[in-house]
Amino acid sequence: MPTPELYIVDYKLHGETRSFIIRLDRMDNAEAWHWASCDAGIGIIPKFGREKIRKVSRPMAERYGISEVSWRPSGSKPASSAGANQSMLPTA
Repeated sequence: MPTPELYIVDYKLHGETRSFIIRLDRMDNAEAWHWASCDAGIGIIPKFGREKIRKVSRPMAERYGISEVSWRPSGSKPASSAGANQSMLPTA
């Protein structure tokens, strides 16, 4: 069973920079977009660990003004705008 780790998620909501820390077993871009929407008040946070909810996708989050979502393990330095985290860049 995976050990939960701390992750820092940075995003912009209507141009305003926001950041939060979350403890999860795993993190990827889809999870980061969903949890950023929850932090912004758009997504639903499950009340129970086994509760199945529909996750907020990147296109849906962007409709509500969320942009530039990035994540990193806690304790690591944020990526500079010139050297953006390669895992955050969209793939063609």
